[in-house]
Amino acid sequence: MPVKRYRRDQSEVSCCLKYVIFGFNVIFWLMGLSILAIGVWAWTEKDTFNNLSRLTNIALDPAFVLIVTGLITFTIGFTGCVGALRENTCLLACYAIFLAILLLLEMTAGILGFIFKDWIKSQATNGFQAFIVHYRDDPDQQNLIDWIQEKWLECCGIEGPKDWDRNVYFNCSSEAVGSREACGVPFSCCKQKANEIIKNKQCGYDVRKQDYRLDASHVYEKGCLQAGEEWLERNLLVVAGVAVGVAFLQILGICFAQNLRADIYAQKAKWN
Repeated sequence: MPVKRYRRDQSEVSCCLKYVIFGFNVIFWLMGLSILAIGVWAWTEKDTFNNLSRLTNIALDPAFVLIVTGLITFTIGFTGCVGALRENTCLLACYAIFLAILLLLEMTAGILGFIFKDWIKSQATNGFQAFIVHYRDDPDQQNLIDWIQEKWLECCGIEGPKDWDRNVYFNCSSEAVGSREACGVPFSCCKQKANEIIKNKQCGYDVRKQDYRLDASHVYEKGCLQAGEEWLERNLLVVAGVAVGVAFLQILGICFAQNLRADIYAQKAKWN
């Protein structure tokens, strides 16, 4: 009795590998779309699209960083997701190339950052100075610097509270024009009291005045540059581990995409 042979469907190409790539990249696709939407919403709320001239330093605008990050994540996720689902070798090739370029840029940035430490420190200082100068001009930058000073590094200014003299509202000379914040610091420079439920937003008023009568020890004296270096030293292994993990996932994504492409080509050659 002759054995009946069933021809395998041409679309059945490495199902496990195909759906692993698809599943992971659906997550990144949606994540990128969400980040992009948040960035665009932030720009819309600030009416930035109608006032692009207000962007004094676009690279330091948190909303712009979100838009660029979301766009890159969305593009990579889209090419990987659709390329795997539709077995499109062109999209899979683009996906592998995007990941390779991103990996190369990350490695280059890491090497250059290690070699040019002083330059990186100088750029960080310049960026923080811009944040201080435009503290009241951009709500996103204001929220970011408050989070850095209050929640993350527990610091004040670049090298200390005196750096807030660079801001027109906190400059001591602003007292002549009626600024209540003159010779003070933002509330994010103040230490959280043990039993304080709601933080006093005026806790930084007048603390840099020579005749300040109250105890100014409730204000962080350490600058954010030194605090950032100390944080990096304490968490160097964690940062390195995250970097290696991200690089490993990117290499894995490149290998998976190339293996799937090779399998698709092999199946096409087999059935043609």
